[in-house]
Amino acid sequence: MKRTLALAALLGTTATVPAMAGNIEAGLEDPAPMAPVAIEAPAPVRDWTGFSTGLQLGYGNVETDGDAEIDGDGMLYGARAYYDYDFGNYVLGGGLQYDGADIELGDGAANIDGVFRAGVRGGADLGNTFLYGTGGYAKAMVEEDDIGDADGYFAGLGVETYVTDNVTIGSELLYHKFDEFDEADGIEADATTANVSVNYRF
Repeated sequence: MKRTLALAALLGTTATVPAMAGNIEAGLEDPAPMAPVAIEAPAPVRDWTGFSTGLQLGYGNVETDGDAEIDGDGMLYGARAYYDYDFGNYVLGGGLQYDGADIELGDGAANIDGVFRAGVRGGADLGNTFLYGTGGYAKAMVEEDDIGDADGYFAGLGVETYVTDNVTIGSELLYHKFDEFDEADGIEADATTANVSVNYRF
């Protein structure tokens, strides 16, 4: 009798093993596939070191005081050339600008037909963008012989941004002070200009 019960128990245990094994296999399902992670290409590292040339278009407003108070405004158009050196977090450089103009002062009393600038600039290297302050020597060419040309200085802010590997666009807001007219010691002039530029960097 005991042998019969033991054999029955053994057979019952063996019968349950396939069922348990089947349940384990059913519970182990393959995980759902994960969506591929998009990897963005790193932004190009810009080096501002080198020469650049460009064309610019702007607007100028001139106000004089002293012996004659005559004001005027008009369009400016010209060219620029710079050399800059990139130190990593900041950039220093210098260059030349010339703007042609047709700014009539007063009722034909004088006419400014050009502005020349030679200056330095320096500021933050923000990767694709160069944000800077600038200043230096400025000269206004005046047609009227009674006043003559004027020497002075300029100072302002600018920004330049890469749009392709070699092309940048820029903008400047500049203040000018002219206090040394060749033929008129008693006249001073303040001028404010704003321009946009397109530049090619070598």
